[in-house]
Amino acid sequence: MYRFPSPEWVEKYKEAINSNPNYKVGGANWDKGVVALVCKAKPEIGLNEDVGIWLDLHKGVCREAKVVTAEEAKKAPFCITGEYERWKQVIRKELNPITGMLQGKLKLKGDLPTIVRFVDASKALVESAGMVPTVFPDEE
Repeated sequence: MYRFPSPEWVEKYKEAINSNPNYKVGGANWDKGVVALVCKAKPEIGLNEDVGIWLDLHKGVCREAKVVTAEEAKKAPFCITGEYERWKQVIRKELNPITGMLQGKLKLKGDLPTIVRFVDASKALVESAGMVPTVFPDEE
């Protein structure tokens, strides 16, 4: 089990993305740059600061995945920010990230129409996150 959002979890997420045939197909035309995710701090569970996850995605491959500061994440062409609970819902497939962005549950910095065009890639990224054996800090 890997603790979300630890560096170990992010490394396993990269492996899951790269082994997911649906992402290879859905993300085959993605050449728009890095997608970063920011999980907001939740000190009561030990998440004392915002955590950024940097995903260097290019043509169906995750070239790099790493934990970064929220400030660094916000420099990515696409940055999706959400509360810890929202990311937990996304990983558990209880919240579709595009729906979450449209409903304001997740905040996007970047071009929403571009993200929407890659709905299959988005679904495959969520699917990949669900493949990582995940333990959430508030459930330990």
